[in-house]
Amino acid sequence: MLSLKYYLPCIFIILLYTSISCTNESAETDSAAMELTVETTHADDDLIALAESAAPIEISGNATIIDMEGNVLREGTNRWTCLAIPGEPMCLDEPWMSWAESYMNQDENVQVDRIGISYMLRGDQGTSNIRPYVEEPTPDNDWVITGPHLMLIAPDPSLFEGLPTDPMAGGPYIMWPDTPFEHVMVPIYPESVVMPYRED
Repeated sequence: MLSLKYYLPCIFIILLYTSISCTNESAETDSAAMELTVETTHADDDLIALAESAAPIEISGNATIIDMEGNVLREGTNRWTCLAIPGEPMCLDEPWMSWAESYMNQDENVQVDRIGISYMLRGDQGTSNIRPYVEEPTPDNDWVITGPHLMLIAPDPSLFEGLPTDPMAGGPYIMWPDTPFEHVMVPIYPESVVMPYRED
């Protein structure tokens, strides 16, 4: 935020020395610029708060915060990154950031060198449980809304063997099974998991 000290000298000059060329137009321009800066800062603060809400504050309070355009809103001091995504903010550790980069680039050569953890304590807006990159629900794509949850990845997805692929089974389940982006969803409240388009 720009400090008011940059604007007060001009205001005092207008009041005390009206002959000095600090015109009303200039004052209005400065005022508009100040308001824009304040609004932008408030918007950044809101995005930071949104991102922080995705994980326990012990993690998110020291994480790097990034907005939807990739702008760094705050440099962090730990190894976590929180994304200010409206509707589904998330906090990712280093393995998950690598995974997410592959996903965003649709690069199926996903490199996961250790177990990774991601938090989405504000929940999500839904996705297909069987196919990545699906943006709209259909009767056959197992659209699921999980609610608050954690997500897990591992170098060897066979470690997930035995976990259900059915989100309604209760407890953790596998999302996008048998794809390079397979991972485990861990609902905080299993009863919050819904599949609104499921017919059975």
